Amino acid sequence: MRLITVTLVVFLALLQYRLWFGKNSVPDYFDLKDEMSRQQLANEKLTQRNKLLYADIDDLKSGLEAIEERARNELGLIKEGETFFRLIPSDKSSQKQLNKKL
Repeated sequence: MRLITVTLVVFLALLQYRLWFGKNSVPDYFDLKDEMSRQQLANEKLTQRNKLLYADIDDLKSGLEAIEERARNELGLIKEGETFFRLIPSDKSSQKQLNKKL
């Protein structure tokens, strides 16, 4: 009877060792859980970015206003007959005053 009890205790100790320190143990589970939550946050950010890109694509396909806006902002283009004025501050003090007004 004593031999069976000792055998069962040793077997239980081995199972506990595998549970806490072996492959796919409890700490591994918590590490995977943390990694999964970080990956879900990254996926949500990418999903938001994709939604914005799809909205931009729809705007570009549907109307000329989005195309015109991109041409003005990204390429610096102007329409025929328009006059473009660029104001450059003469020194740092006038630039600071301009920033304060904005």
